[in-house]
Amino acid sequence: MRPHQHRAGLSRREVLQAGYSGLLGVGLPAITSGRAQAAPAATPSRSPKSLIIVFLTGAASHHDTFDMKLDAPAEIRGEFKPIATAIPGYSICEHLPQLAARANKYAVIRTLSHEDNNHLMSTHHVLTGEKQPGGFFDKVASRDDWPCYSGALAFLRQRDDGLPSGVNLPTYLREGPLTWPGQHAGFLGANYDPWQITGDPNKTDFRVDALTLAAGIDVVHLGRRQMLLQEVNRQQSQFAEVAQSLRLQKDQKLAFNMLSSSRLGQAFELHREPDGVRDRYGRTTDGQSLLTARRLIEAGVPIVQVNIGRVQNWDNHGDIFPTLKNRLLPPLDQGVSALLDDFDSRGLLNDTMIMMLGEFGRTPKINAQRGRDHWGPCFFGLFAGAGVQGGQVIGRSDVTGAYPATRAFSPNDVAATVYHLLGLPAEVEVTDRLGRRVRLNKGDVIESLFNGTSV
Repeated sequence: MRPHQHRAGLSRREVLQAGYSGLLGVGLPAITSGRAQAAPAATPSRSPKSLIIVFLTGAASHHDTFDMKLDAPAEIRGEFKPIATAIPGYSICEHLPQLAARANKYAVIRTLSHEDNNHLMSTHHVLTGEKQPGGFFDKVASRDDWPCYSGALAFLRQRDDGLPSGVNLPTYLREGPLTWPGQHAGFLGANYDPWQITGDPNKTDFRVDALTLAAGIDVVHLGRRQMLLQEVNRQQSQFAEVAQSLRLQKDQKLAFNMLSSSRLGQAFELHREPDGVRDRYGRTTDGQSLLTARRLIEAGVPIVQVNIGRVQNWDNHGDIFPTLKNRLLPPLDQGVSALLDDFDSRGLLNDTMIMMLGEFGRTPKINAQRGRDHWGPCFFGLFAGAGVQGGQVIGRSDVTGAYPATRAFSPNDVAATVYHLLGLPAEVEVTDRLGRRVRLNKGDVIESLFNGTSV
């Protein structure tokens, strides 16, 4: 007796052997937590902008980069010399010459501030705009956390065009048993997590597995796989009322749309860029990751986070000056400068904000290991694009760089500014894991970024 053939051309036995979870031959995040929730439609309060977060994981020293204390004692001032920038009277570190020449394109806030000195809690605060619920020293990520910016955007403005609302690359912030909070959609659930891309775009074998078809499958044949999905889903209709099954079908549809979207797939194909462009960004992990971020924004991904280095990359408790001079600052200077130039020349800077910051600052006094320790009360952020008025320095820290001498801005204020640019109303509410309606953000938009008033 001839085996029963499905319309997709496979026998029932082959269908069972294939397995329901691997039909597309791609890997997508498991939907393992959070209740199914209907996201409210968020009406943009303004024309939505995009966002690139250049995250200095581990926290860069403000004293040795953008808030140098030239008149302080040597144990605070440090070893680096200042150089003039395009902003009259404002100097930054000598090892950031390209960014110094482009200071007219960005604004620097020198009075970001919060109360934490712990990497994990501070990262959550900076990347979500809220303190970590129930936070304590080294509290790892959980589904009780606040949502990251792209998670909130994905929840409030859902899309089905095959493009994620957020992509994080090229590293995942995890060390041993510690997974950094602030990288996920938190209590909104895994459905709204950003894509986590781990791989070095500077390597010739760089590939994104979630966008790579299984061996022997191409986009032409993918349609046949979709027919198979439809057939299996039809025969498994008795499970249609099970919420997890419904989410799986949604995930399958998203996977098909992603794989069929040449825009997204091509964004990761850096070989399409002229060699001169790649060289301007720098043939480094930092440079090529920032170039990938530009390509993702052009493809339609609204939020891209580029983690500059491995977790705690900028956590320089010892030998801070040779580490900054020889390893950290040169590729950052080249890559971010190229990003600013590229966005400006392509007309993208008006619609995308680029923000560079870490989770806190570093201590004013250099320690016995010739490094600086954790310091939350005062740190810097660099902001450009999306209406930000370049060529200005906002705020002033005290003579040692320990505390803000003028108005302090919290991560909540940074988040309010981000959501304002994304077109999400300030009063928007979401539902937490306990079913409570909570306001997404309680900060204030940093208006001085846009109107040029000094504070």
